[in-house]
Amino acid sequence: MARHLDWEGCWNVRDLGGLRTVDGRRTQRGRVVRADALDHLTAAGWEALAAHGVTTVIDLRDDDERGADVARRPATVTTLRLPLDGSGDRVFWDLWKRGPQFGTPLYYRPHLERMPERSAAVLRAIADAPDGGVAYHCGAGRDRAGQITLLLLATVGVRHEDIAADYALSAGRLTIRAAERGEEDQEPMLSAYLAERGTSATGVLMQTLAELDVRSCLAQAGLTGRHVARLRRRLLAV
Repeated sequence: MARHLDWEGCWNVRDLGGLRTVDGRRTQRGRVVRADALDHLTAAGWEALAAHGVTTVIDLRDDDERGADVARRPATVTTLRLPLDGSGDRVFWDLWKRGPQFGTPLYYRPHLERMPERSAAVLRAIADAPDGGVAYHCGAGRDRAGQITLLLLATVGVRHEDIAADYALSAGRLTIRAAERGEEDQEPMLSAYLAERGTSATGVLMQTLAELDVRSCLAQAGLTGRHVARLRRRLLAV
């Protein structure tokens, strides 16, 4: 089953169902969705989101990135604003926003180690969300959404190769997005940047997952065993 969701106004939306876990299970469709900026959705796009069962939206962007909704947001949807970047930490961002590295998974581990409480807050919000699907998004749906996806899927035991494969799907979607919006496609530049360093997005993700104790790091930032159990029920329960 195709995981891409055709929500009018967005280009990089997909359901996190169908991914394999290390204990032989699969994540369930309709539980969690990752996306690019949902305020671009048209009325038809919001209808599609509601029809998919989403009742909670989590916006990972900073306040100054947000614009007015293109179309009215359904009353059935609760929106939580949980900025992930921590842009006030200039020591961190003066390093990581100087160059293409911010558009790659290279910064995931340093960000998590520097400010784990921000990622933990998002995962707690997913765990504690009421019945219905949860959709979280950033701007393009690749970087901040990609970091949360890595942490979420690793926490519930999804296989590392499936996590990396999910991230890779954004490249093709964002190439389409750039073409349709008349923007420059950043994907070749980002791939070349990583290749010059002897790696790839997949390579960085697999190394990060192999070396990082995700649960321990998030536990120290407030993600409790109860939250982990709720995340597992949300993504894995039939």
